[in-house]
Amino acid sequence: MSRQVLSAQPFLQRPAFTAFANFLRAHSAVTRSLNADLAQMHGLTINDYEVLLHLARSEERALRRVDLAERLVLTASGVTRLLEGLERAGYVAKRPCPSDARVTYAVLTDAGLEKLREASDTHIAGVREVFENHFSEEELETFASLLARLSDSGETDCSVPED
Repeated sequence: MSRQVLSAQPFLQRPAFTAFANFLRAHSAVTRSLNADLAQMHGLTINDYEVLLHLARSEERALRRVDLAERLVLTASGVTRLLEGLERAGYVAKRPCPSDARVTYAVLTDAGLEKLREASDTHIAGVREVFENHFSEEELETFASLLARLSDSGETDCSVPED
């Protein structure tokens, strides 16, 4: 075991590890800041916001709960807990699948869409503040391109649908 720890030591001094550590710290700091803004101004967490956004961008503003869990990188029980609060607030509703009783859909309500639209201004302003205060336009284009290499989602459109 000590041999494994010793062999990892040179890696800890390489730019890859420094980049990884800085990425994690930055992600945590940015998420904490954006989450605090959404919670203070709209009573939403950043995860709540992401649920509402995914549902708003889906056909019929609905997703199978299992698909939503996959998109959010959560377990089935994690997405259930997250949706319970949104359901109590009236932002999301459950809808059974007519062809399979085992399947349940999460559906964005009109109130949920309105809450998403209200919170979007705050969220977008926060994202702009964090990134535009630290990076030039050219740096942001490069940064976005570099980070895209780490993601397999290919999803870049984070806009809220108009209808």
